[in-house]
Amino acid sequence: MVCDNTREAALAEKGQNYKIKHSRHPHAQLAPAREALAIVHTIAEDYVREVARLCQVTVGEEQWAKFLDAYVSRLNERGMPLKGKALTMADNKRDILQRLYSHDHRVAPWAGRAHGVLAAVNTYEHHEGKVRGAPRPERNMLRTVSGDFARVDRDTLRVLESVLR
Repeated sequence: MVCDNTREAALAEKGQNYKIKHSRHPHAQLAPAREALAIVHTIAEDYVREVARLCQVTVGEEQWAKFLDAYVSRLNERGMPLKGKALTMADNKRDILQRLYSHDHRVAPWAGRAHGVLAAVNTYEHHEGKVRGAPRPERNMLRTVSGDFARVDRDTLRVLESVLR
């Protein structure tokens, strides 16, 4: 696995696995083990294809601005402008996402592409967002295992698709 995204894909897969009984004289057969391990290569190839697909989708500056408006709105549920702390929090998140998208070495190389948008949100969630109740590494592990990061990625792509239509 390269990152939590490939881990998520691996956990979602069904089928191939290989168990070896631990004993003093294991009789592991290589062919079934090779077959079971093929899933690692398949998932890696799927991940590479998905990144390549996202890198082909152009996101202009206006579309990025619309994405920010949709993903981190400055309006409440009733369409009224946010005020006070809620507005400050939304503006801070938007500023961090903009900084990541434009200047961060983990994201900026893909700015202008769908992969850059996904990388900005994913990097924000892993390294910049507020963490309460646990140290960041523990919270990130929990969010990975629970599938929360995968949900964030799906939500990000859903919002981006609505902007690109």
